[in-house]
Amino acid sequence: MHNHREWFFHRPDGSIKFAENPPKKYEDVYPLDYHNPAWRELWNELRDVVLWWAKRGVRTFRVDNPHTKPVAFWEWLIAETRAEFPDLVFLSEAFTKPKMMRALAKAGFSQSYTYFTWRNTKPELTEYFTELSAPWSADYFRPNLFANTPDIFPYFLQQGGRAPFMIRAVLAATLSPLYGIYSGFELCEGEPVPGREEYLDSEKYQFKPRDWNAPGHIKALVARLNAIRRANPALQHLANLRFHNAENDRIVFYAKATDGNILLVAVNLDPAGPQTAAVEWPLWEYGLAWDADYVVEDLLTGERWTWHGARNYVELDPAVRVAHVFRVVSGGL
Repeated sequence: MHNHREWFFHRPDGSIKFAENPPKKYEDVYPLDYHNPAWRELWNELRDVVLWWAKRGVRTFRVDNPHTKPVAFWEWLIAETRAEFPDLVFLSEAFTKPKMMRALAKAGFSQSYTYFTWRNTKPELTEYFTELSAPWSADYFRPNLFANTPDIFPYFLQQGGRAPFMIRAVLAATLSPLYGIYSGFELCEGEPVPGREEYLDSEKYQFKPRDWNAPGHIKALVARLNAIRRANPALQHLANLRFHNAENDRIVFYAKATDGNILLVAVNLDPAGPQTAAVEWPLWEYGLAWDADYVVEDLLTGERWTWHGARNYVELDPAVRVAHVFRVVSGGL
């Protein structure tokens, strides 16, 4: 900043401005002027910063608010750095208008934040993920589903108890091949700023020691979900997501299948109480006879049930389980 003042935005009095992304102010960040007269030197310097880290083994870069910088810069920087390190991953942390989020993905970002954080109801989830999983979108926009972030403590998680965290963990881990949680999520921790989607005791300005074995944690669920994702190729794809009918607005039901690996997921969206539903899926579209008997295994618990035909029954009490992640283990493709 002292050697290249021309790289920064200035106030009328000549002092350097701090960053803003209204309504937020970032008084510890000084924004760069990507179109200043010496822009080429600035762009090259920023490229060299990324390469410096890449040469030391860093392969993933989470970019905060990339939508506040020129898209042309990101297209250039990602191409320049990947020419030397093709395995670099760039995550676009952009909660902004859909057009800009998609423009950044087309510019080369490997992964993108989404509106998943605020999609809670069955219609919201069904509509949004039908769009994200459509081939025209999935071909270039790779959604990383964050259940919470350092800046955002969603209202859904503020209801108290473990169930809201468990519901969002299952959804995030099974709807997209990419998901993330922010530190403390697995402990179901968080006190909000009253009336706001923000942590009261934020880590933005402090280091926060934690007891990772504190009562009420959901570490076992998170570990199990990660193991299920590794073992089931169907969860490693996006465009294979299909929503199916559940006769209850508080239960969402969907399938993912690839190469004979068929998963059926039912999630109770109500953290406050039990919900039941008849669920239907067109098993003939997955290689089974319309009247087949087949076994489904809940990969979260190891329990097995025999189902018959397309229409079956689920009961989800958040005091016992918030979801089923079924694998069809007999009668499959």
